[in-house]
Parts: sequence; C-alpha cells; structure tokens
Amino acid sequence: MRYCINCCIHLLPNDLHRQCFRCRGPDHHSQKCPVCRGEDKIPLYTDSKQMKWLAVLEVRTDHCESWNGFFCLRKGKLCSLMFGLIIMTLVMVSYILAGAKHGLLLIPSPFHYGAFASNPSLMDNESLSDMKDHYQPSKMNISYVKDYPSIKLIIDTITSKIEFITRQRPDLEELRKQEPHMFSVIPNKFLPNSKNPCWYEEYRGNTTTDPYATNSYALYSKRFRIIFDYLRKVFWNHLYHYKDKHYRLRCLPHFYIIGQPKCGTTDLYDRLRLHPDVRFSAIKEPHWWTRKRFGIIRLRDGFHDRYPVEDYLDLFDLAAHQIQSVLQSDAVKERGKRNNIIIGEASASTMWDNNAWIFFYDNSTEGEPPFLIQDFIHAFQPNAKLIIMLRDPVERLYSDYLYFASANKSAEDFHEKVAESLQLFESCVLDYSLRACVYNNTLNNAMPVRLQVGLYVVYLLDWLTVFNKDQILVLRLEDHASNMRYTMHMVFQFLDLGPLSEKQEALITKSPASNTRRPEDRSLGPMLPTTKAILRDFYRPFNTKLAQVLFDDAFLWKRT
Repeated sequence: MRYCINCCIHLLPNDLHRQCFRCRGPDHHSQKCPVCRGEDKIPLYTDSKQMKWLAVLEVRTDHCESWNGFFCLRKGKLCSLMFGLIIMTLVMVSYILAGAKHGLLLIPSPFHYGAFASNPSLMDNESLSDMKDHYQPSKMNISYVKDYPSIKLIIDTITSKIEFITRQRPDLEELRKQEPHMFSVIPNKFLPNSKNPCWYEEYRGNTTTDPYATNSYALYSKRFRIIFDYLRKVFWNHLYHYKDKHYRLRCLPHFYIIGQPKCGTTDLYDRLRLHPDVRFSAIKEPHWWTRKRFGIIRLRDGFHDRYPVEDYLDLFDLAAHQIQSVLQSDAVKERGKRNNIIIGEASASTMWDNNAWIFFYDNSTEGEPPFLIQDFIHAFQPNAKLIIMLRDPVERLYSDYLYFASANKSAEDFHEKVAESLQLFESCVLDYSLRACVYNNTLNNAMPVRLQVGLYVVYLLDWLTVFNKDQILVLRLEDHASNMRYTMHMVFQFLDLGPLSEKQEALITKSPASNTRRPEDRSLGPMLPTTKAILRDFYRPFNTKLAQVLFDDAFLWKRT
C-alpha cells in the first residue's frame, strides 16, 4: 500500500494517485479529475473495488494557501531542497573547522580579566575547575594579536610592570596558629644518630589494629593499596618495643626535588633511586604540601577531606623500616656510627604551586599569600636540602602543553593558547603585583597554558627568603642531558652521599632517559617560529634576573 503525501490517503497500485488534483502528472485527464469536474469527493478503493455508499470517505479539497505553501511543493522538489540544505550545512561546518584550526576565523576569547577573588569565604562551595567563572570574558577579537608586533605590545606592558619585591616572612607563631595539628605531630628535634630526620612515636594499637585503615592515599587509589597491603604485613615486625610500650619510627625527607614539571625531575628521581644510600617516598609525587593537605586530589574535582600529616608520613614507612634496621644494628649501637640512609621526595609542584592558599588563609595583603609552602617546610626542617631542575622556559611550556593537552593538539592551537594566556596575565599585572598574579589560583586556572610555571626566578627568590642559598641546588636539564655523569656527581656531592663503585655509577649514569616525549607528540613537530619569538620576549626579563641571582649566564638560555 502506498501513500499520497499531499492527500494523506492510502492508495492502491492503480491510477487512483493520478486522480489526485495535487499530484497531477503528464497523464492527468480533466474528464477524470474530480476537481476539474467540480466534484469535491473522492471515493476510497479497497482491493480494487469501490466501497459502498456508506464507506465513502469525504476529503475536502483545500487550497494550497491553507498549508502555508509548504506542502505545495512536489515530492521531488522537497527532497531536493532537504538534500541541498544538508550539503550546505556540511560545507559550512568544514569551513568553520578548517578556519579555526588555521586561525582564519575571528573567534572571541576570554581575555578580559575579571574581579580578583580575595575572600575565600565567598568561594567555599566552588570547585577549582569552576574558578574560570571569575573571569568575565569580553567579546574580543583575537585575530589581530596573532601578529608579532601586536603581541609584543602586550609583552612590553607586562615587562614594565615587573618588580621583584622581597616578601615578608611570617613568624613561627603565625604558622603554628594556621597548622596546629601538624606542629603537634612533628617534633622540634630528630634522632642524633640518623642523617635523615626521624623520630620515635608511640603506637597505641594492638596486633589486630590496621595502622593504615584511614590513610587517604590508600583509600583513593588502588595503586597505593598494594603498597599498604605489604606494609600491613610487616608493620608489627618493625616496631620498637621498650618498657611495655611500642614505638614506630617516623621520618620526613632529608631532601626534596621541588621542581619544575617537564624539566627532567622524573629522570633525576629514577637515577637517584639507584644509589644504595637513597630512598624515596612510596610514590614519586605525593603532592602533599601543595595539594593533598588542603584536600585537593584532582583540580577538576574540587576539594575533598584534607589529608592529615600522618597520611603523608605513612608514605615513608618503607624507608623508615630500613633505617630502623640500621639503627638497631650492632654497628650503630656499640660503635657510635649513625644511619646514612636518606629519604627524598620528588613532587614537582612543591616549588610553585601555592594555588590553594586563598581558600584557607584569609589574612592576605593585596592579593598575595601570607603563607607559602616553604614557610612550613622550613619551620619543621630548617636544614632540609632542595634540588631544582630547570630548562628553557619556552621549550618547557611547549612540552607541558603536549603532555597535558587532551585533544586537537597542534602548533597553531598552542599559539592561540599562548596569546590568550598573555592577555590574561597582562590584565592581572596591570592591577596587582607580580607575586599576586603568579600565586593567583583564579588566573592560573583560567590561562590555557601554564605560563607562570616558567617564571622560575619569582619562586626561587621566595624560597631564598627562608632557606640559605647553599641549601638549594639548581640544575639545568640541558646540562643534564649533555653530561649526565657531571650533573649526577653534583647531586651526590650536594647530598653528601658516599662513593660508588664503577659498576654502580655506570648503572646510574647510563640508564635510558625517563619520561621522554611521546611519539605521537613528537610527530606534531616544533612550535611556530612566531610563537617561540613571542615566548622568548616574555621570559627574557625573568631569565635575566635568574642568571643574576645564580651568577650563571647559562640560565639566559640564549643558545637553546
């Protein structure tokens, strides 16, 4: 059975369709057409037989105007129109996608820098991923900023606002008020017979108590549960028993690899692990000082319960067990020797990530954080050693983009993101200090690429306000890649590690590089020459200051 789309009448395979006045074709006969004969009724046929008088269906022959002209089109014309619209839509979509990729379209971008959020109480219910909402985007055309001279004006504005001002250190009592629990757990003094900072803590549980039952690292990650399953099995064997009491050895790291991301910290970590006197936390990057102690697991997920300091100390239990064995050995007890095993921690966020301060410390001055990570580390470990691995900030940013971007990666897309980030950063420094912008969570989450991570000297100067210069070793990835044996010897000497055999040294220095660029990212090629020139101009004044602070022109990165 067929249908007439104009009359909505069921039709049989005879020439009834030709009798429809709306479907007249070349076989139309005026004598047969009911309309032409002046009739207003059409008989309904079923099984090729005309129905009886009572079965006649009355169909009113309305004029075309009643259908608003749409159904007046023939069936073929309607299909042609729909097909044409589909083709036109596909062409427009392909043009838009191609134009956006090559920067040919006039795309509005969120360049306008919104209000500076300084009151954490107003944002308690907001996740970090929503902080971009504080930047009210202006409908601004970015096509003009793609030209080097135009962006150069933005960079010149930023450069004119750069001012390196020494921050005021908070006193110890202020730090105690902010983190009373942390100060109640970590003692003022450590064991004198251990090179690594360790102390004994009374354990009040029994053999059936799970010491890691509430550890947040174990609860939120399956990978950590395997480690803690092992620790549970051997925990009781490593307790120190004295006068009917049980004590567990607690340790903090002796040294920290504090930064920067995409600068070779993973490779340095993997090589240092091979030294017989070096141990690390159960995971390379706990991110406790910067994120977990504030309840940040992933930035996009907002805040969770804060990880207490005990959860962080649990990560060093594997190393503490080995130190405990050394401390209980006869050589240490009888001959007065001390433990030389040291523990390291390698969270690459420690140097720069102070984004969470605004949600917890409300006594800020002009948008600058009153407390930084290094203030607390120094309060507990004034003798801690810090290792910083840096690379050309221009190349670091591109590597960072390739590693963290999830889709549509290209040199052109990177260029667009750099332009947007520079606009946002310029808007901030026009109203606030350099430090306020660098540590501004809202700005850092709004920028498409992490420009601020490459402002090495800003962070280094703030670390130098609390730690002495001889406690910080600054390395370059370029030197590490070209002469790994030399840089590793510098690290061994800095950490005062014992000598190695030729076999041990060869194992450490000749191992393949870690965490290199992925093949699919290498296939994208280098950044655009214009982008590189823009970033060179942006980072130049910061590199110049860094070279002055370190008395080393290699940190100008002129030859890279």
